[in-house]
Amino acid sequence: MAHGEETRRSLRSAYVHQGFSLEAGAEKLGVSFGTAARWKRQAKADGDDWDKARAADRMSGEGKETVIQAVIEDYLLLHQATIEDIKQDKTSTPIKRAEALSRLADAFHKTMHAMGEASPELSRLAIANELLRHLSKFIVEKYPEHGPAFIEILEPFGVEIARIYG
Repeated sequence: MAHGEETRRSLRSAYVHQGFSLEAGAEKLGVSFGTAARWKRQAKADGDDWDKARAADRMSGEGKETVIQAVIEDYLLLHQATIEDIKQDKTSTPIKRAEALSRLADAFHKTMHAMGEASPELSRLAIANELLRHLSKFIVEKYPEHGPAFIEILEPFGVEIARIYG
């Protein structure tokens, strides 16, 4: 199905100015994700980088703290989805799931550390995150059989930590 230039502009606006993911914007406008991704790539090749425009729009309209918060929120959504995938993966051994959890905790730590440097208000959360990373490593090394229970507890506890320290 051919889409007009107006649809392409509407998709760019949804992505850049309204904060839609590319997939959600495409769905909203009745465009396949493949077409949306192609339009975005073509625009970048033509000098219109939608990601840079989106970042600039966020910074100009909302300021640094809001951008940092948005990055953290995006990461946490991905983090939680990954934890769900790990919990539902019944084909991996407990040690494999614990190792995946350890890598996820390390990525979380690095993300929070970078955001903490950009925003000193996040330093308390970074310290809490470092503690979780060390606990995760400890469980993987000393008690791998408890990995599944740790995963089950970590997700709601992460929300609690963010509430307390965020």
